[in-house]
Amino acid sequence: MTLSEGDDPGQSARPQSLMFSFLGIYVLGRDLAVYSGSVIGLFARLGLSEEAVRSTLTRMVKRGLLARHRRGRRTYFGLTAYAAGVLEDGRRRVWETGAVNRGWDGTWTLVGFSLPDSRRSTRHDLRSQLVWAGFGPLLGGMWIAPGTKDVSAIVTALGLHDHVTVLAARALKPTESADLVRRAFDTEQIAERYRAFLERWDTPRPLPALPDDLARQLTLHTDWLQLVRQDPHLPAEHLPPDWPAIRAEQVFHTLARAYEGPARALSAGLLDELAVQQPGA
Repeated sequence: MTLSEGDDPGQSARPQSLMFSFLGIYVLGRDLAVYSGSVIGLFARLGLSEEAVRSTLTRMVKRGLLARHRRGRRTYFGLTAYAAGVLEDGRRRVWETGAVNRGWDGTWTLVGFSLPDSRRSTRHDLRSQLVWAGFGPLLGGMWIAPGTKDVSAIVTALGLHDHVTVLAARALKPTESADLVRRAFDTEQIAERYRAFLERWDTPRPLPALPDDLARQLTLHTDWLQLVRQDPHLPAEHLPPDWPAIRAEQVFHTLARAYEGPARALSAGLLDELAVQQPGA
């Protein structure tokens, strides 16, 4: 599932970011939809108003991410196949890909493109989606990303088959991979985002203002997913040994495990669920 900026929690308003986290934890992979009233009650614990939650649910329906289901006078919201793909991509980024790229095989994916000024808007969309997919600008219309990246869905969606070239490559002397990392990616900006995460969560009592572990769980997952989705997953051997993503990932996993049990117990008493057919089944 290829994501555009608008499809990602990290690029949307805070209520939708939290909604993605909620759906990924409590709805993805289960044959159910959740009653809007119970979702409103749950999100009230995070300080979100009923209006904000209803507006978020409505926008996600319009974007093809949620489907409405009726039982009596109640409206339930379940995932579409598209949303399930988006959320599954996020799950892999959080639990499988990880924040530190220790298994890089030395290859790069190169994307070269040349678009006329009449397609300036499309060029902007392409650059935005390449950033989102983990690419950085090396030279003008040449962008690179570590490892093998499939950008065919991006190219197809933008109608750019005649304007884009995609290659797999390795650095050869005198070019060094460390130089490519330095030239194409702002590693200090990436590191600063991880430091900000640690300042918020790596404390004896993170976010004490939140009322319970359910609220903390959703906030933690939202913060972490935004973070890893903005990380191009650069090779560990070309990053400083004190790279803050290492500690940040440890903190995330420790807190996620700690919140899991209490949060699920709380959610069980809050959510009204309706059995529905799994998307794509």
